[in-house]
Amino acid sequence: MRVLVTGASGFVGSHAVAALLADGHEPLLLIRNPERTREVLAGVGVTEPVPLHRADIRDTAAVRDGLEQCDAVIHAAAEIGVIGRAGDLAGTNVTGAKNVLGQAVELGLDPVVHISSIGVFVPPTGPVITTESPLSTPRNEYGRSKISAEHYARRLQEQGMPVTIVYPAAVAGPYQPSLDALMDGLRAGLEQGWPITAGGVGVVDVRDLALVLARCLEPGLGPRRFMLGGHYLTWAQLADVCDEVTGNRCRRFRVHRSVLRGAAAVVDAMKLIKEIDYPLTRDAVEMMVTMVRAYDTPTLEALGVGLRPVQETVTDSLRWLAQEGHLGLDKVGRLAGSVTR
Repeated sequence: MRVLVTGASGFVGSHAVAALLADGHEPLLLIRNPERTREVLAGVGVTEPVPLHRADIRDTAAVRDGLEQCDAVIHAAAEIGVIGRAGDLAGTNVTGAKNVLGQAVELGLDPVVHISSIGVFVPPTGPVITTESPLSTPRNEYGRSKISAEHYARRLQEQGMPVTIVYPAAVAGPYQPSLDALMDGLRAGLEQGWPITAGGVGVVDVRDLALVLARCLEPGLGPRRFMLGGHYLTWAQLADVCDEVTGNRCRRFRVHRSVLRGAAAVVDAMKLIKEIDYPLTRDAVEMMVTMVRAYDTPTLEALGVGLRPVQETVTDSLRWLAQEGHLGLDKVGRLAGSVTR
């Protein structure tokens, strides 16, 4: 199947390209920077030439030109703003989604795969998040942009269009082009310590997510929604896994959720004045302290996908962070011997 992939120079998109090629698909990559895209793809093992379609996701006509060459699309392009680093949120997350999803269904592509986020359900209203959980009403620009794109994708589904929405939790693994979200949290946790507080995190290996996306490419099945919550860990459990794979003892500090919220608000204010290298924001804290388990068994069964052990994901993530110089070799303990720089 000929598949247009947006965001191919990003974390999820680059791994998705590798998974598509492994499954025998023919990806066409909608990208802005060919050199950067080739460099990122080489990191995930894609060294063969892959066709490129140079376009900005906000350019309606250019996006349509790419879609017209394909049978299906995986829309992975997005700005990530939960830890306070983002660009044109409305342009990429909202206008981009409309350009890709809306035009894809007009042109008859099937399926049209949209990567959303478990964050559209946070804070959760129950002890488990499912694809039928109520959507949130976010207070920040990033959250509003994701919800707007979500509502648009769901409107297409309500019209019977073959739109598949995938909801991954926190994604980790090797080769993240721009350090963000959980990967930046792992770096900060090992360097500066883990806040042991309420809530937790669903750890999804980027390679498992990529396989899920590739398995979504079956036409004729209509609108579908897939949750991918991964392995749910409390913050203490995540610190324990880091200890297990490194042989080190991570620093921990217990903090009540209200105190953490207050500290994050202070850090947000300080970041307006100077750069602070710590991924603590008020929005990130809300995700941290309210997250619950997500029910993804129907997804794994429907697509025939199994999740790799969380220890493998954390090991590969920490090794890569050290390899790229984001972590000192002393912080990764016994993994240091397998790090190449």
